[in-house]
Amino acid sequence: MEKASASAWRKFSARYNMIGNVCKTCNTKYFPPRIVCKNCGRNTKMESFAFTGNGEIFSFTKIHVPSEAFKESAPYVIGVIKLDEGPLVEGHIVESSKEPQIGAKVKQVFRRMYTDGEEGLITYHFKFELI
Repeated sequence: MEKASASAWRKFSARYNMIGNVCKTCNTKYFPPRIVCKNCGRNTKMESFAFTGNGEIFSFTKIHVPSEAFKESAPYVIGVIKLDEGPLVEGHIVESSKEPQIGAKVKQVFRRMYTDGEEGLITYHFKFELI
C-alpha cells in the first residue's frame, strides 16, 4: 500500500481543523462531516461548519498497552469530548499537572500524533488540553 504524501494530508481539512457541517434545516452539527442529516434525511442542505474545539470530557480511559504506533507515548489518555456545539468526538488528552475528570473543560490543541519510522512523515492531529 502506498503511503499518502504530505500535501495530500494537508488538503484533508478535517484532520488539521475541526471542520464539520451543519444541517440548515434542523441546525444539527456533525463532526466529521456527513452527507445526510440523521434527523432530516435527504430533505436538507448541509453546510460547512468550523468548530471551536472547546468542550468537556464525556468519558476517558488511560492506555497502558498501546499499539505499535503509540508505544513511545504510553501511558496516555484517550477521551470522548462533548464539543460546546454538540457532537461527541474522540481524541488524545494532553498530559498536564491536572488529572482528567468527567465534566472537566478542554480546548483543542494541535500536536504531533506519530512519526512514520525514524525518518518518516510526521503526522499531526488535534488533541485536547485541560483548561
